[in-house]
Amino acid sequence: MSKFDLKTKAQNLRMKGMTYSEILKQVPVAKSTISLWLQEVGLGKKQTQKITQKRIDGQRRGAEAQKNKRIKKQNFLIEKAEGEIGNITKRELWLIGIALYWAEGAKEKEYKAGSGTSFSNSDPRMLEVFIKWLKECVNVPYNDISADLYIHEFHKEKVPEILEKWSKILKLPSTFFKHVYFNKNKINTKRRNTGDLYIGLLRVNIMNSSDLNRTIQGWVKGINNNCGIV
Repeated sequence: MSKFDLKTKAQNLRMKGMTYSEILKQVPVAKSTISLWLQEVGLGKKQTQKITQKRIDGQRRGAEAQKNKRIKKQNFLIEKAEGEIGNITKRELWLIGIALYWAEGAKEKEYKAGSGTSFSNSDPRMLEVFIKWLKECVNVPYNDISADLYIHEFHKEKVPEILEKWSKILKLPSTFFKHVYFNKNKINTKRRNTGDLYIGLLRVNIMNSSDLNRTIQGWVKGINNNCGIV
């Protein structure tokens, strides 16, 4: 096919609303050549819309392919890492619980002596581990453990539903939850954990636990002193 014929074919395909990539599959020339030839082609509104839509669809397919690739890699890494943990001994669980409390637990202040032991978080998995730690590693009696719920006042009407969710997640009776407190600060509209995903924050409290709080402080110091920090 002559160069003139190739040019004519390219221009005709363009008039049908084909994109550069589609034309190049049928006209074997350089992309720069195609670009030069098609400068002479005037497109109508319908043809322009068709090409634009194809470009949008192509971008969408590309983005979807990238997303699927990312999810596949993410799942692989998570599953691989999960398998690396293996069985956790009681001592390991004990150390995990201390580290969790170090990060998220209430500490005794010099100006407020006698602070009890309490742990606040919105991650159900973390709270499951912490409660298991209290029972199995610290031997806290079940009746000494309770929880308070903190939610935004905007979700006040959902309190029964949210408490039921926490009860199912932690496998604990409704009597475990003692108080509900409402936050009045302005809602962050960019947050994703809203609607059905929102379950507030739970604070787990241990009765008569100022001595336990001090003991945990000692365990924390022991970790800090024995992990090789110079």
